[in-house]
Amino acid sequence: MGGRTLASVEDYDILDTPDSDASDGPSPRPRSLMLAFFGNHVVEEEDRDLCVYSGSIIDVLGRVGVGEQAVRSTLTRMVNRGLLRRQREGRKMYFGLTRQATRVLLDGRTRIWKQGAVNDDWDGTWTLLGFSLPDSWKRQRHDLRSRLTWSGFGALYSGLWIAPGEVDVTGVVAELGLTDHVKIFHAQAEVSTDIDLMVRDTWDLESIAARYVTFGKRWTPHLGGGVGDDPIGTRLRLVSEWLWTIRTDPRLPTRHLPPSWPARPAQETFRRVAEQVTEPARDVARELLDTVPAR
Repeated sequence: MGGRTLASVEDYDILDTPDSDASDGPSPRPRSLMLAFFGNHVVEEEDRDLCVYSGSIIDVLGRVGVGEQAVRSTLTRMVNRGLLRRQREGRKMYFGLTRQATRVLLDGRTRIWKQGAVNDDWDGTWTLLGFSLPDSWKRQRHDLRSRLTWSGFGALYSGLWIAPGEVDVTGVVAELGLTDHVKIFHAQAEVSTDIDLMVRDTWDLESIAARYVTFGKRWTPHLGGGVGDDPIGTRLRLVSEWLWTIRTDPRLPTRHLPPSWPARPAQETFRRVAEQVTEPARDVARELLDTVPAR
């Protein structure tokens, strides 16, 4: 398996959904849906300098249950946090992605469409990251752990985290100002190490599996059922819920997972439903979305 880079994922990126009981499924926050919207209709269209009219955003997010006031306040907060930028055209206000948000969405696209949820080609390599931070550095510790979790790390011990494959973490460690407090290694386990046991002890497999089962139950009925009367809203919900599903999945090697691991059928469901709705959603977007080039 090729190397991976630890993404610069903020606390409120596209995966920022509230933790909920897996049997109920996710309830994505407006800011999560907002960036998923831009991922679907800006990043995926390869025109990352496109700005979208606020009225178009209100229309689409309204289709998935987000009210106008919530959309407007979310746009303002995301501008203030450096994820979106404003551009006025006459009396209309348009919003586009910042470089930071684009990086987050490109990482999400890699997770969704390139890496996938199933790891069949693991080469036996692990990345180990050890850190020791002052007790007062709660925010730095939280940020580091959040980004490690998204990139597939689990806590082997409190200050020693591990991930399958070779993961390039140097950039984010430097960005957080933690280079002097972090040590990184790439290694293979001795034959005496019980990797199956280590995996069970390090990651909550039951919780991860439950997310995939929930996704399958929610979306399998959509297979072969057409795109419905709102493909753009369906695709937004689909991508948001899939991101929620894979959020805490470290893509552990399949050889060290239970034989009935539900990631593969869930991923197949996701991709088949996505195939059904993507082109119809793009057709609707071309007619519905008011966009302008960024200046």
